[in-house]
Amino acid sequence: MTAALAAVGLGSVPAWLRPFHVLSNGEKFRAELARIICEQPSEVVIDEFTSVVDRQIARIGALAFGKAWRRTGGRAVLLSCHYDIIDWLDPDWIYDMATGAFTGRYLRRRPKIQLEIRETNWRWWPHFEPHHYLKLPHMIAATCYVGFVEGEPVAHVAFSTRPGLAEARACRLVVMPEWQGAGVGVRFLNAVCAEWRRGNNRYGKPLLTLFHTSHPGLAAALRRDSNWAQVSAVLYGPGKQKSALGRGMKTGYGGHLRAIQGFRYVEGAEDAS
Repeated sequence: MTAALAAVGLGSVPAWLRPFHVLSNGEKFRAELARIICEQPSEVVIDEFTSVVDRQIARIGALAFGKAWRRTGGRAVLLSCHYDIIDWLDPDWIYDMATGAFTGRYLRRRPKIQLEIRETNWRWWPHFEPHHYLKLPHMIAATCYVGFVEGEPVAHVAFSTRPGLAEARACRLVVMPEWQGAGVGVRFLNAVCAEWRRGNNRYGKPLLTLFHTSHPGLAAALRRDSNWAQVSAVLYGPGKQKSALGRGMKTGYGGHLRAIQGFRYVEGAEDAS
């Protein structure tokens, strides 16, 4: 179920915990698509496809559903009065009831998403924080990056380093809900990790990047990406007292019941372990 939700762009963990009736129209739209993906009917007809949602959500939602549905091997007929989703959906064929024209997918090309990445500080975090599944203080000595599409902030990640500049550590990755499912998150994370791998950071030192996530969809995407190697998987965090004693400090980290998977960005590294 979580994989289906993430596949159609409903990847926000807080949204997963809310009852259906309190979800926004966009969230309900994606939840219904996830249900269809889970059921995997051999044939399905969806009326009023994207009609009740914001057009930005409609376009990215159509893109996400199209990719997820093709993996099921089923056939779907989507009925809509909106033309703006056609290129994003990339259907096998289109029948325009207004003109009677029938066209195939070979005549169209899916629009490209031009992502601009800016190095910044925590000033953009309040825009993204409501969509992060944890409430945490700012990372110490972190460098933040924000991805923009046509001037709109769509993704955020923060980078710091492990002791001794052994490697970088990426955290606080957030993709705005209306852009989830378009592949922006992994593309954004990879681009920043690649810059750190080449030494394009404030230390001027090439560093691998360590990244942890509890999100099953993101973990699956990183496992499919040859630039990443999985290095850990735990069902819950260590006790705070134990980690504090190990670090010789008054407070520690951990003490949670979240399954966490760790990955290292290993592009160009000889040893991916």
